[in-house]
Amino acid sequence: MKVLTVTPNPSVDHTVELAVLTRGEVHRALAGSVEAGGKGVNVARALARHGHTATAVLPSGGVDGDRLEALLAPQRVQALTVPIAGTIRTNTTVVEADGTTTKLNEPGPELTAEDVEALQRSVVDGLQDGPDWFVSSGSLPPGAPVDLHARFVAAARRAGVRSAVDTSGAALAAAVDAAPDVLKPNEDELAELLGRELHTVGDVVTAAAELRGRGVGEVLVSLGGAGALLVGGDGVVWAGGEPLVPLSTVGAGDCTLAGFLHACGSPADRLATAVAWGRAAVLLPGSSVPGDPETTRAATAVRTLTDPDPDTLVKDLQR
Repeated sequence: MKVLTVTPNPSVDHTVELAVLTRGEVHRALAGSVEAGGKGVNVARALARHGHTATAVLPSGGVDGDRLEALLAPQRVQALTVPIAGTIRTNTTVVEADGTTTKLNEPGPELTAEDVEALQRSVVDGLQDGPDWFVSSGSLPPGAPVDLHARFVAAARRAGVRSAVDTSGAALAAAVDAAPDVLKPNEDELAELLGRELHTVGDVVTAAAELRGRGVGEVLVSLGGAGALLVGGDGVVWAGGEPLVPLSTVGAGDCTLAGFLHACGSPADRLATAVAWGRAAVLLPGSSVPGDPETTRAATAVRTLTDPDPDTLVKDLQR
């Protein structure tokens, strides 16, 4: 499978492991790691590790931009970089021994109108190679238009390429109207988008169905420790497993989306694979992506349920 991703706001991800984080204190880290980051970059890394051909379009500038490209090179991800004057951001994640994750994400460099235009051209060029999937994901940096993900989806549709989007806030609202084939919000992002709380399975399914009514193909809703729900033309499926103590949650949602694109078969099979990839990711340090041994092992603990009871509280799905 060939996949093209775009990450308008990539990062160098620095993860620090601590026993306990205490505000205002000096800490000695137990371990640390550095990875190329950003949601689309993570999707590309996960798929490349499973043997797929992955190309990542991203702006690149400054010392950290060079560092990001160097980090990607050994991971079999082809980078299509757009030179910019600003410096790529560094995101810092602190992971405590009990799995608590604290993220410090920088805003990223401001993109000029010329930068945005160049990024769009690079996406169009990448789509000419005929990828099986196009993934547009992540936050938007300062200066980027709020409908940038929507523009990318429209370009993919013109090229006849299936698209998936994972973003949040106003960018997510704009992307919905572009009607991607797959939309992957988490529960909080979906609630924010529709302006209401989502407590039950029925609440989440109704919300996802509203997005499908606006043209979205399938809605993959990640529920954190409660697994994930898939709402599509073939109905509703839930997948999840026993609670885990995560080593790091950074990039787990991206690995979930990558697993969904990787999988074949029924909606239940595809969702089970997606959840297995996400579960495998949280058991790895930093923003490491799982390989076949980790995802195969995680899959044994995943169960699926078709048409779950709509009155079930989301937090009770694993019981």
